[in-house]
Amino acid sequence: MKVYLASDHHGYKIKGDILKFLTQKNYQVIDLGDKELNPDDDYPIFAKKAVHALLTDEDTNSRAIMLCGSGQGMCIAANRYKGIRAALCWNPKMAHVARNDDDVNVLCLSADHTSEEDILDTTLTFLNTPFANAARFVRRIKEIDQVED
Repeated sequence: MKVYLASDHHGYKIKGDILKFLTQKNYQVIDLGDKELNPDDDYPIFAKKAVHALLTDEDTNSRAIMLCGSGQGMCIAANRYKGIRAALCWNPKMAHVARNDDDVNVLCLSADHTSEEDILDTTLTFLNTPFANAARFVRRIKEIDQVED
């Protein structure tokens, strides 16, 4: 499983901590930026990079993690793309439900409103929780996919 990691300036520091944390746990992590702290960067640029990497990855188990100040901007930007199911999660329980019930492939995190401990715990839960594949969950995801542009 590859993990694509992206953030704007709000998430820059914690992105580095997540990268180190996941690398120590033997995840293959690809840092898509920002590569330096730039207070003028814009989250949609990094959301697009992560989404495109995820959508073109042949490994369907790969995932993306995105951070911005609230996490909302990254989540909104990511969910604009067909095939992406992004969720803003503030704690491990939310990440568990998002993966288990909705087969979320993008975790969005709030760098400004979530502790580092919760971010790391939420990240591990997101990466380690399988999709339950229950008939009702599969049906709902198909219904979402059928929504027209």
